[in-house]
Amino acid sequence: MTAILLTGVSGTGKSTALAALADRGHDCVDTDEGDWIEQVDGEPLWRIEAVDALLGHPRIGTLFVQGTVANQGELYDRFAAVVLFTAPTSVVLQRLATRTTNDFGKTLHERERILDDLEHVEPLLRRGATHVIDTDRSLADVVAELERIAHETVFRTWPRSTRL
Repeated sequence: MTAILLTGVSGTGKSTALAALADRGHDCVDTDEGDWIEQVDGEPLWRIEAVDALLGHPRIGTLFVQGTVANQGELYDRFAAVVLFTAPTSVVLQRLATRTTNDFGKTLHERERILDDLEHVEPLLRRGATHVIDTDRSLADVVAELERIAHETVFRTWPRSTRL
């Protein structure tokens, strides 16, 4: 089974892309929803055992997982690709101001935190990423790029004897 992690700071379009992938029939998990995350000393962290079990579950096709937490790197070796979503600061702020599916980023304090994440966290995420997608383009283009990455990683992980 191939799993691809979609990561990036708030407002870069991860959840929107994940929903579009689900609409196209892909298996998708948003780790911001459900019991995938626990708070440890005020820091949201993946429940490593739960996410590891998810990644080990047999399935056909690609699983797209969305999330950005401080301990995600512990599972990078379980993902065929780690895709960083990025966008210009002005685009991120516009999305935060207009989105209706998530209230995070509506307050001044939250926006300041996101701006700090763009400056300090995104470079760390970039170092661990296998792919970077600038999401300042159409959703259709972003989803097509993710499907191309999925196809590329599935082909790359096939045993040589089964390749056409």
